[in-house]
Amino acid sequence: MHFSDIFKQSFLKEFAPNYSASSMLLFLGIAAALGLYIFLVYRLVTKKSFYNKSFNLSLWVLTVVTAAIIITISSNIVLSLGMVGALSIVRYRTAIKDPMDLVFLFWAISTGIICGAGITVVAVELAILITIGVFILDKIPMPRPMRIMTVSASDCSCEAEIMAALRQHCKYHKVKSRTLSQGLLNIVVEYNARDERRCTAAISAIKCVTSVSTLAHDGEVTF
Repeated sequence: MHFSDIFKQSFLKEFAPNYSASSMLLFLGIAAALGLYIFLVYRLVTKKSFYNKSFNLSLWVLTVVTAAIIITISSNIVLSLGMVGALSIVRYRTAIKDPMDLVFLFWAISTGIICGAGITVVAVELAILITIGVFILDKIPMPRPMRIMTVSASDCSCEAEIMAALRQHCKYHKVKSRTLSQGLLNIVVEYNARDERRCTAAISAIKCVTSVSTLAHDGEVTF
């Protein structure tokens, strides 16, 4: 027997399966429970108008599947090499539009890895810490985001009156677009009004203004 054979046998023996069936079931059960916990937290935290239930379900499945993969890799070094090669050909094309979705996705994967490695205490502590942090930080008041106003007027000369009304009722305003066409005026303004109704009423009361429309968005705020 050559030295290389002895080295291979000792190496494989070092990484031989050391999980019992009961331990594997326990780790998978904890991963499933924490995945359900992530499912509930995501449902409470998300502020979307259209709740994506399929994405939330995928968080639970991803937690359990990741835990099973880590258990398999930890149990057999030879099988783990083949699994890494097989998983490397997988490409995910789904776009993540909300940063919080990416955070929950990473949380689910991390929980599966930790539970699969058998360090379930860390997974539980991580879940508690993230939950407390998310709910506390979510309650911190933030500046109100800007709104967009589109004003249409039948006379270009009334722009000064529109700007005066904006200065009177807004803490901040900035003209984003100005269109002049055959004597007609169309202005797009980014603004932050002290009183939304009074601001809109004051501008619509200007004689040459034909229409006023406002739009709220959930983008970046201006301090």
